[in-house]
Amino acid sequence: MEPITSDYIVIKARENGVNVIGLTRGKDTRFHHSEKLDKGEVMIAQFTEHTSAIKVRGKATILTRYGTIDTDE
Repeated sequence: MEPITSDYIVIKARENGVNVIGLTRGKDTRFHHSEKLDKGEVMIAQFTEHTSAIKVRGKATILTRYGTIDTDE
């Protein structure tokens, strides 16, 4: 079994003001970190023992080892 800290994702903003929000792992899910990206900016994020989910709000392309996802227009 791979450690829970092994997955990285890449988020590329396709417009200004894309929000990337980290959500906590554990009993209660809460916001613990957020970043705002401008068009063309790229963020590389990792799932950790504290981060179980990542929410992306805005037009972006998200690359994972499972494939590429474009948020809706």
